[in-house]
Amino acid sequence: MDYLIPYGLEWANLLVRWLHIITGIAWIGASFYFVWLDNSIRPPAPGSELAKKGVSGELWAVHGGGFYNPQKYLVAPAELPKELHWFKWEAYSTWLSGIALLTIAYYFNAQAMMVDKQVADISSLQAVGVGIGTLVVGWTVYDLLCRSPLGKHELWFGVVVFCLIVAAAYGLTHVLSGRAAYIHVGALIGTIMVGNVLMLIIPGQRKMVEAMSAGRMPDPVHGQKAKQRSVHNNYFTLPVLFIMISNHYAMTYRHEHAWLVLAFIMAAGVFIRHFFNLRHKGRVEWRYPAIGVALLAGVAVAIAPARPVAVAAAAAPGFAEIKAVIDARCLSCHAAQPTQPGFAAAPLGVAFDTAAEIHQNAEKIYKQVVQTRAMPLANLTNMTDAERARIAAWYEAGAK
Repeated sequence: MDYLIPYGLEWANLLVRWLHIITGIAWIGASFYFVWLDNSIRPPAPGSELAKKGVSGELWAVHGGGFYNPQKYLVAPAELPKELHWFKWEAYSTWLSGIALLTIAYYFNAQAMMVDKQVADISSLQAVGVGIGTLVVGWTVYDLLCRSPLGKHELWFGVVVFCLIVAAAYGLTHVLSGRAAYIHVGALIGTIMVGNVLMLIIPGQRKMVEAMSAGRMPDPVHGQKAKQRSVHNNYFTLPVLFIMISNHYAMTYRHEHAWLVLAFIMAAGVFIRHFFNLRHKGRVEWRYPAIGVALLAGVAVAIAPARPVAVAAAAAPGFAEIKAVIDARCLSCHAAQPTQPGFAAAPLGVAFDTAAEIHQNAEKIYKQVVQTRAMPLANLTNMTDAERARIAAWYEAGAK
Protein backbone atom coordinates (compact mmCIF):
# COMPACT_ATOMS: atom_id res chain seq x y z
CA MET A 1 0.00 0.00 0.00
CA ASP A 2 3.00 2.33 0.34
CA TYR A 3 2.88 3.04 -3.37
CA LEU A 4 -0.51 4.74 -2.85
CA ILE A 5 0.89 7.33 -0.41
CA PRO A 6 2.19 9.72 -3.13
CA TYR A 7 -1.14 9.33 -4.95
CA GLY A 8 -3.06 10.18 -1.77
CA LEU A 9 -0.85 13.20 -1.15
CA GLU A 10 -1.49 14.33 -4.72
CA TRP A 11 -5.25 14.28 -4.07
CA ALA A 12 -4.78 16.05 -0.73
CA ASN A 13 -2.72 18.69 -2.53
CA LEU A 14 -5.45 19.14 -5.15
CA LEU A 15 -8.37 19.40 -2.71
CA VAL A 16 -6.60 21.64 -0.19
CA ARG A 17 -5.29 23.90 -2.98
CA TRP A 18 -8.85 24.20 -4.34
CA LEU A 19 -10.14 25.06 -0.85
CA HIS A 20 -7.33 27.57 -0.37
CA ILE A 21 -8.21 29.38 -3.60
CA ILE A 22 -11.92 29.49 -2.73
CA THR A 23 -11.40 30.82 0.79
CA GLY A 24 -8.72 33.24 -0.45
CA ILE A 25 -11.14 34.69 -2.97
CA ALA A 26 -13.75 35.11 -0.22
CA TRP A 27 -11.31 36.78 2.17
CA ILE A 28 -9.59 39.11 -0.27
CA GLY A 29 -12.89 39.90 -1.98
CA ALA A 30 -14.41 40.93 1.35
CA SER A 31 -11.28 42.93 2.19
CA PHE A 32 -11.37 44.78 -1.13
CA TYR A 33 -15.11 45.45 -0.73
CA PHE A 34 -14.89 46.93 2.76
CA VAL A 35 -11.87 49.08 1.92
CA TRP A 36 -13.80 50.34 -1.13
CA LEU A 37 -16.83 50.92 1.11
CA ASP A 38 -14.83 52.91 3.67
CA ASN A 39 -13.31 55.03 0.92
CA SER A 40 -16.59 55.55 -0.93
CA ILE A 41 -19.09 56.41 1.78
CA ARG A 42 -20.04 60.07 2.10
CA PRO A 43 -20.95 61.86 5.36
CA PRO A 44 -24.62 62.74 5.86
CA ALA A 45 -25.78 66.34 5.88
CA PRO A 46 -25.15 68.10 9.21
CA GLY A 47 -28.23 67.98 11.40
CA SER A 48 -29.89 65.25 9.33
CA GLU A 49 -31.54 62.23 10.92
CA LEU A 50 -28.61 60.05 9.93
CA ALA A 51 -26.14 62.43 11.54
CA LYS A 52 -28.21 62.49 14.73
CA LYS A 53 -28.15 58.68 14.79
CA GLY A 54 -24.35 58.69 14.72
CA VAL A 55 -23.93 57.64 11.09
CA SER A 56 -20.54 58.80 9.82
CA GLY A 57 -21.16 57.88 6.20
CA GLU A 58 -23.43 56.10 3.76
CA LEU A 59 -23.79 55.29 0.09
CA TRP A 60 -26.36 53.94 -2.32
CA ALA A 61 -25.53 51.10 -4.68
CA VAL A 62 -27.34 48.88 -7.16
CA HIS A 63 -26.43 45.24 -7.70
CA GLY A 64 -28.21 42.07 -8.73
CA GLY A 65 -31.45 43.88 -9.47
CA GLY A 66 -31.72 45.55 -6.06
CA PHE A 67 -30.74 48.76 -4.27
CA TYR A 68 -28.45 48.75 -1.23
CA ASN A 69 -27.88 51.46 1.35
CA PRO A 70 -24.86 50.61 3.58
CA GLN A 71 -24.29 52.91 6.54
CA LYS A 72 -21.29 53.18 8.85
CA TYR A 73 -21.55 54.41 12.42
CA LEU A 74 -18.77 56.51 13.86
CA VAL A 75 -18.67 54.36 17.00
CA ALA A 76 -21.83 52.20 17.31
CA PRO A 77 -25.61 52.38 16.81
CA ALA A 78 -27.88 53.25 19.72
CA GLU A 79 -28.98 49.64 20.10
CA LEU A 80 -27.22 46.37 19.37
CA PRO A 81 -28.93 44.64 16.43
CA LYS A 82 -30.38 41.16 16.95
CA GLU A 83 -28.36 39.77 14.05
CA LEU A 84 -24.76 40.84 13.57
CA HIS A 85 -22.62 39.33 10.81
CA TRP A 86 -18.93 38.77 11.52
CA PHE A 87 -16.27 38.53 8.84
CA LYS A 88 -13.59 36.24 10.21
CA TRP A 89 -13.92 32.70 8.92
CA GLU A 90 -12.80 33.72 5.44
CA ALA A 91 -9.46 34.76 6.93
CA TYR A 92 -9.12 31.79 9.26
CA SER A 93 -10.04 29.27 6.56
CA THR A 94 -7.60 30.80 4.08
CA TRP A 95 -4.72 30.63 6.54
CA LEU A 96 -5.53 27.14 7.80
CA SER A 97 -5.88 25.75 4.27
CA GLY A 98 -2.68 27.57 3.28
CA ILE A 99 -0.72 26.02 6.16
CA ALA A 100 -2.18 22.61 5.30
CA LEU A 101 -1.11 23.08 1.67
CA LEU A 102 2.35 24.23 2.77
CA THR A 103 2.67 21.09 4.89
CA ILE A 104 1.49 18.73 2.14
CA ALA A 105 3.39 20.27 -0.76
CA TYR A 106 6.59 21.38 1.01
CA TYR A 107 7.07 19.97 4.50
CA PHE A 108 6.18 16.35 3.61
CA ASN A 109 8.72 16.50 0.78
CA ALA A 110 11.16 19.08 2.09
CA GLN A 111 14.26 17.49 0.56
CA ALA A 112 12.84 17.97 -2.93
CA MET A 113 10.82 21.14 -2.46
CA MET A 114 12.78 23.19 0.09
CA VAL A 115 16.43 22.13 0.07
CA ASP A 116 18.80 23.26 -2.66
CA LYS A 117 22.32 22.02 -1.92
CA GLN A 118 23.74 24.74 -4.18
CA VAL A 119 22.17 27.33 -1.84
CA ALA A 120 22.69 25.71 1.56
CA ASP A 121 23.55 22.16 2.59
CA ILE A 122 20.84 21.71 5.26
CA SER A 123 18.61 18.84 6.31
CA SER A 124 14.87 18.60 5.67
CA LEU A 125 14.18 19.20 9.36
CA GLN A 126 16.32 22.33 9.37
CA ALA A 127 14.53 23.63 6.27
CA VAL A 128 11.12 23.11 7.87
CA GLY A 129 12.38 24.77 11.06
CA VAL A 130 13.52 27.83 9.11
CA GLY A 131 10.13 28.03 7.41
CA ILE A 132 8.06 27.80 10.60
CA GLY A 133 10.44 30.05 12.53
CA THR A 134 10.08 32.74 9.87
CA LEU A 135 6.31 32.84 10.42
CA VAL A 136 6.55 33.03 14.22
CA VAL A 137 9.34 35.63 14.35
CA GLY A 138 7.83 37.65 11.50
CA TRP A 139 4.44 38.05 13.17
CA THR A 140 6.02 38.87 16.54
CA VAL A 141 8.26 41.61 15.12
CA TYR A 142 5.42 43.11 13.06
CA ASP A 143 3.01 43.17 16.01
CA LEU A 144 5.58 44.80 18.29
CA LEU A 145 6.25 47.48 15.66
CA CYS A 146 2.51 48.19 15.38
CA ARG A 147 2.33 48.73 19.13
CA SER A 148 5.46 50.89 19.19
CA PRO A 149 5.55 54.67 18.57
CA LEU A 150 6.49 53.89 14.95
CA GLY A 151 3.00 52.43 14.46
CA LYS A 152 1.54 55.95 14.67
CA HIS A 153 3.46 57.08 11.58
CA GLU A 154 1.85 55.13 8.75
CA LEU A 155 4.28 56.03 5.96
CA TRP A 156 7.48 55.28 7.87
CA PHE A 157 5.89 52.23 9.43
CA GLY A 158 5.07 50.92 5.95
CA VAL A 159 8.63 51.56 4.75
CA VAL A 160 10.13 49.74 7.74
CA VAL A 161 7.80 46.73 7.42
CA PHE A 162 8.48 46.52 3.68
CA CYS A 163 12.23 46.57 4.32
CA LEU A 164 11.88 43.84 6.96
CA ILE A 165 9.91 41.63 4.55
CA VAL A 166 12.57 42.18 1.89
CA ALA A 167 15.24 41.30 4.47
CA ALA A 168 13.31 38.08 5.21
CA ALA A 169 13.23 37.33 1.47
CA TYR A 170 17.00 37.91 1.26
CA GLY A 171 17.66 35.58 4.17
CA LEU A 172 15.31 32.85 2.94
CA THR A 173 16.74 32.83 -0.59
CA HIS A 174 20.17 32.20 0.95
CA VAL A 175 18.95 29.21 2.97
CA LEU A 176 16.07 27.58 1.07
CA SER A 177 15.41 26.86 -2.59
CA GLY A 178 14.10 29.89 -4.46
CA ARG A 179 10.62 28.41 -4.80
CA ALA A 180 10.38 27.59 -1.09
CA ALA A 181 11.80 30.99 -0.15
CA TYR A 182 9.14 32.82 -2.13
CA ILE A 183 6.28 30.72 -0.76
CA HIS A 184 7.46 31.34 2.80
CA VAL A 185 7.58 35.09 2.24
CA GLY A 186 3.95 34.73 1.11
CA ALA A 187 3.16 32.58 4.14
CA LEU A 188 4.76 35.22 6.36
CA ILE A 189 2.59 37.97 4.89
CA GLY A 190 -0.49 35.75 5.13
CA THR A 191 0.31 34.99 8.78
CA ILE A 192 0.59 38.70 9.54
CA MET A 193 -2.75 39.30 7.82
CA VAL A 194 -4.61 36.56 9.68
CA GLY A 195 -2.85 37.53 12.91
CA ASN A 196 -4.31 41.02 12.54
CA VAL A 197 -7.78 39.51 12.25
CA LEU A 198 -7.40 36.93 15.03
CA MET A 199 -5.36 38.89 17.55
CA LEU A 200 -6.67 42.44 17.17
CA ILE A 201 -9.56 43.09 14.78
CA ILE A 202 -11.97 40.42 16.08
CA PRO A 203 -11.05 40.87 19.80
CA GLY A 204 -11.57 44.62 19.43
CA GLN A 205 -14.95 44.10 17.82
CA ARG A 206 -15.93 41.69 20.61
CA LYS A 207 -15.08 44.33 23.21
CA MET A 208 -17.28 46.83 21.40
CA VAL A 209 -20.19 44.38 21.27
CA GLU A 210 -19.69 43.46 24.95
CA ALA A 211 -19.76 47.14 25.92
CA MET A 212 -23.02 47.68 24.06
CA SER A 213 -24.54 44.54 25.61
CA ALA A 214 -23.65 45.97 29.04
CA GLY A 215 -25.25 49.31 28.17
CA ARG A 216 -21.96 51.18 27.83
CA MET A 217 -20.68 53.27 24.95
CA PRO A 218 -17.89 51.31 23.19
CA ASP A 219 -14.38 52.73 23.30
CA PRO A 220 -13.66 54.05 19.77
CA VAL A 221 -9.97 53.12 20.12
CA HIS A 222 -10.82 49.51 19.29
CA GLY A 223 -12.33 50.55 15.97
CA GLN A 224 -9.35 52.78 15.22
CA LYS A 225 -6.84 49.99 15.84
CA ALA A 226 -8.87 47.53 13.79
CA LYS A 227 -9.04 50.03 10.94
CA GLN A 228 -5.26 50.46 11.01
CA ARG A 229 -4.62 46.72 10.76
CA SER A 230 -7.30 46.36 8.08
CA VAL A 231 -5.51 48.97 5.96
CA HIS A 232 -2.23 47.08 6.40
CA ASN A 233 -3.91 43.90 5.18
CA ASN A 234 -5.25 45.76 2.16
CA TYR A 235 -1.75 46.73 1.03
CA PHE A 236 -0.46 43.20 1.59
CA THR A 237 -3.00 41.62 -0.78
CA LEU A 238 -1.39 42.17 -4.21
CA PRO A 239 2.10 41.04 -3.10
CA VAL A 240 0.71 37.88 -1.48
CA LEU A 241 -1.42 37.10 -4.54
CA PHE A 242 1.66 37.30 -6.75
CA ILE A 243 3.56 34.95 -4.46
CA MET A 244 0.67 32.46 -4.59
CA ILE A 245 1.21 32.09 -8.35
CA SER A 246 4.99 32.62 -8.42
CA ASN A 247 5.82 28.90 -8.34
CA HIS A 248 4.70 28.79 -12.00
CA TYR A 249 7.33 31.37 -12.99
CA ALA A 250 10.83 30.09 -12.31
CA MET A 251 12.31 33.10 -14.11
CA THR A 252 11.61 35.05 -10.90
CA TYR A 253 12.51 32.72 -8.03
CA ARG A 254 15.47 31.09 -9.81
CA HIS A 255 17.18 34.39 -10.59
CA GLU A 256 20.55 35.05 -9.00
CA HIS A 257 19.00 37.96 -7.09
CA ALA A 258 15.55 36.43 -6.55
CA TRP A 259 14.98 38.41 -3.35
CA LEU A 260 15.48 41.69 -5.21
CA VAL A 261 13.16 40.57 -8.02
CA LEU A 262 10.49 39.83 -5.41
CA ALA A 263 11.09 43.18 -3.69
CA PHE A 264 10.43 45.15 -6.88
CA ILE A 265 7.36 43.11 -7.78
CA MET A 266 5.92 43.55 -4.28
CA ALA A 267 6.60 47.29 -4.43
CA ALA A 268 4.76 47.45 -7.77
CA GLY A 269 1.77 45.76 -6.14
CA VAL A 270 1.73 48.27 -3.29
CA PHE A 271 1.82 51.27 -5.66
CA ILE A 272 -0.97 49.83 -7.81
CA ARG A 273 -3.11 49.07 -4.75
CA HIS A 274 -2.54 52.62 -3.47
CA PHE A 275 -3.86 53.98 -6.76
CA PHE A 276 -7.14 52.13 -6.34
CA ASN A 277 -7.47 53.17 -2.70
CA LEU A 278 -7.10 56.83 -3.68
CA ARG A 279 -9.42 56.42 -6.67
CA HIS A 280 -12.19 55.14 -4.40
CA LYS A 281 -11.81 58.36 -2.43
CA GLY A 282 -12.26 60.40 -5.61
CA ARG A 283 -8.57 61.09 -6.26
CA VAL A 284 -7.08 59.82 -9.51
CA GLU A 285 -3.28 59.74 -9.20
CA TRP A 286 -1.90 58.10 -12.35
CA ARG A 287 1.67 58.40 -11.12
CA TYR A 288 1.19 55.43 -8.79
CA PRO A 289 0.16 52.83 -11.39
CA ALA A 290 2.80 54.35 -13.69
CA ILE A 291 5.45 53.66 -11.03
CA GLY A 292 4.09 50.14 -10.57
CA VAL A 293 4.16 49.37 -14.29
CA ALA A 294 7.65 50.89 -14.61
CA LEU A 295 8.91 48.63 -11.80
CA LEU A 296 7.44 45.54 -13.46
CA ALA A 297 8.86 46.53 -16.83
CA GLY A 298 12.26 47.12 -15.25
CA VAL A 299 12.20 43.66 -13.66
CA ALA A 300 11.16 42.06 -16.97
CA VAL A 301 14.09 43.69 -18.76
CA ALA A 302 16.60 42.98 -15.99
CA ILE A 303 15.91 39.24 -15.77
CA ALA A 304 15.46 38.61 -19.50
CA PRO A 305 17.54 35.66 -20.74
CA ALA A 306 20.55 36.37 -22.92
CA ARG A 307 20.27 35.80 -26.67
CA PRO A 308 21.41 32.25 -27.43
CA VAL A 309 24.58 31.85 -29.43
CA ALA A 310 24.02 30.08 -32.73
CA VAL A 311 25.55 26.62 -32.72
CA ALA A 312 26.44 24.70 -35.86
CA ALA A 313 24.59 21.42 -36.18
CA ALA A 314 27.91 19.61 -36.59
CA ALA A 315 29.12 20.95 -33.22
CA ALA A 316 25.96 20.04 -31.33
CA PRO A 317 25.79 16.83 -29.29
CA GLY A 318 23.77 13.99 -30.75
CA PHE A 319 20.37 12.98 -29.46
CA ALA A 320 21.72 9.83 -27.81
CA GLU A 321 23.98 11.97 -25.60
CA ILE A 322 21.09 14.29 -24.66
CA LYS A 323 18.80 11.37 -23.87
CA ALA A 324 21.45 9.92 -21.58
CA VAL A 325 21.54 13.22 -19.65
CA ILE A 326 17.75 13.40 -19.43
CA ASP A 327 17.50 9.78 -18.35
CA ALA A 328 20.02 10.38 -15.57
CA ARG A 329 18.84 13.80 -14.38
CA CYS A 330 15.16 14.20 -15.28
CA LEU A 331 13.47 10.83 -15.65
CA SER A 332 13.10 10.14 -11.91
CA CYS A 333 10.29 12.73 -11.86
CA HIS A 334 9.29 13.17 -15.50
CA ALA A 335 8.23 9.61 -16.24
CA ALA A 336 4.97 7.75 -16.59
CA GLN A 337 5.91 6.04 -13.31
CA PRO A 338 8.15 8.44 -11.33
CA THR A 339 10.70 6.92 -8.96
CA GLN A 340 11.32 10.16 -7.03
CA PRO A 341 9.60 9.96 -3.60
CA GLY A 342 6.62 12.27 -3.31
CA PHE A 343 5.60 12.15 -6.98
CA ALA A 344 2.65 10.02 -8.07
CA ALA A 345 2.71 11.28 -11.66
CA ALA A 346 4.96 13.31 -13.95
CA PRO A 347 4.79 17.01 -12.96
CA LEU A 348 2.34 18.87 -15.24
CA GLY A 349 1.96 15.62 -17.19
CA VAL A 350 5.35 16.14 -18.88
CA ALA A 351 7.15 12.82 -19.33
CA PHE A 352 10.44 12.00 -21.10
CA ASP A 353 10.16 8.22 -21.42
CA THR A 354 10.43 8.22 -25.21
CA ALA A 355 12.39 10.07 -27.87
CA ALA A 356 9.15 11.50 -29.23
CA GLU A 357 8.25 12.99 -25.83
CA ILE A 358 11.69 14.55 -25.48
CA HIS A 359 11.50 16.16 -28.92
CA GLN A 360 7.95 17.34 -28.27
CA ASN A 361 9.04 19.06 -25.05
CA ALA A 362 12.43 20.32 -26.28
CA GLU A 363 11.50 23.98 -25.82
CA LYS A 364 10.25 23.35 -22.27
CA ILE A 365 13.42 21.45 -21.43
CA TYR A 366 15.56 24.30 -22.75
CA LYS A 367 13.60 26.91 -20.82
CA GLN A 368 13.54 25.04 -17.51
CA VAL A 369 17.05 23.56 -17.62
CA VAL A 370 19.04 26.28 -19.38
CA GLN A 371 17.26 29.63 -19.21
CA THR A 372 15.73 29.54 -15.71
CA ARG A 373 17.74 26.60 -14.30
CA ALA A 374 14.56 25.68 -12.40
CA MET A 375 14.96 22.00 -13.20
CA PRO A 376 15.88 19.49 -11.96
CA LEU A 377 13.89 20.52 -8.90
CA ALA A 378 16.37 21.83 -6.31
CA ASN A 379 18.91 20.06 -8.56
CA LEU A 380 18.21 16.85 -6.68
CA THR A 381 19.89 14.79 -9.38
CA ASN A 382 23.01 16.99 -9.49
CA MET A 383 22.88 18.11 -13.11
CA THR A 384 26.19 19.76 -13.95
CA ASP A 385 26.78 23.03 -15.79
CA ALA A 386 28.44 21.06 -18.57
CA GLU A 387 25.28 18.99 -19.01
CA ARG A 388 23.16 22.12 -19.14
CA ALA A 389 25.54 23.52 -21.77
CA ARG A 390 25.15 20.36 -23.88
CA ILE A 391 21.36 20.62 -23.72
CA ALA A 392 21.62 24.28 -24.74
CA ALA A 393 23.85 23.45 -27.71
CA TRP A 394 21.51 20.63 -28.79
CA TYR A 395 18.43 22.84 -28.67
CA GLU A 396 20.05 25.88 -30.29
CA ALA A 397 21.21 23.69 -33.16
CA GLY A 398 17.67 22.55 -33.86
CA ALA A 399 16.99 19.88 -31.21
CA LYS A 400 17.47 17.05 -33.68
